[in-house]
Amino acid sequence: MKRIEEARDILKELQVPVKQQSDMCCYVLLAMAQINKKQAWSEATNNWIRIHDIIGYIKEQYDVEYAENSRETIRKQALHHYRNAAFIEDNGKATNSPNYRYRLTDEMLAVIQTYGTVWWQSEKEAFLSNHESLVSQYSSKRELRKMPVRINGIDFTFSPGEHNQLQKAIIEEFAPRFAPNSECLYVGDTTEKDLVKNIEKLKELGFEITLHDKMPDVVLYSEERNWIYFIESVTSVGPMDPKRIIEINEMTADVSAGKIFVTAFLDFKTFKKFSETLAWETEVWIADMPDHMIHLNGDKFLGPRK
Repeated sequence: MKRIEEARDILKELQVPVKQQSDMCCYVLLAMAQINKKQAWSEATNNWIRIHDIIGYIKEQYDVEYAENSRETIRKQALHHYRNAAFIEDNGKATNSPNYRYRLTDEMLAVIQTYGTVWWQSEKEAFLSNHESLVSQYSSKRELRKMPVRINGIDFTFSPGEHNQLQKAIIEEFAPRFAPNSECLYVGDTTEKDLVKNIEKLKELGFEITLHDKMPDVVLYSEERNWIYFIESVTSVGPMDPKRIIEINEMTADVSAGKIFVTAFLDFKTFKKFSETLAWETEVWIADMPDHMIHLNGDKFLGPRK
């Protein structure tokens, strides 16, 4: 097909590795540029687009169908490489957000719009000669959006998004107030699942984690009290409901330390959405009111329960 071969030629001319010149990668480029079988490359656009929209565009315009469960393949084999090469950028939302989108960078759009014209060669050469600085520029832009966080005395960064914003608050605001001198044994990131994972200490405490176990978002340990805090960072799903308590208890059956189950929310409005599903004998912390906690039990305050 003429159009896909043109896309492949563009990628080849821009010195993309052969693996990223596959049919799928070419279709992704066409969808990102919103170029159908009849349009000239000069009509390319760089509107924000989701992977779901890319799949839909390829099916509608080129009669090639990729299943919805191939989104991760498209992300890893095409979009990830294109972003690293400054061909595309993302909008800075968390990758698991329904509002996460990509688009061609302005520089990439400008060069592909000249494909098939007398200006292509000079624009391509200018793009390639400036490529390293472009990659650095867009990489720095992504880094600036990240949130710095200090965990166990070491500097890390969280990817942008509400979920990580709340995890940052748990570590920096909740822990000093309600788990003083505790150590963070586990915390994930929306793009790096196991940002901190102290396997040795977890094993010493009795954890036997398998690949199928879904860890709580944050795990803190107070050696002084011998308490483990299991904390879920909830912005849209996943509070400490009765089912989740059973799952964690099964996963930590050999843990003898006192267990504390906490659901953290960014604000009271989100707490109200989940208030009827929360399990008894768990705790609630709301980042908007960091000095206070809600204890879902009448007989005692914060502490492990037998």
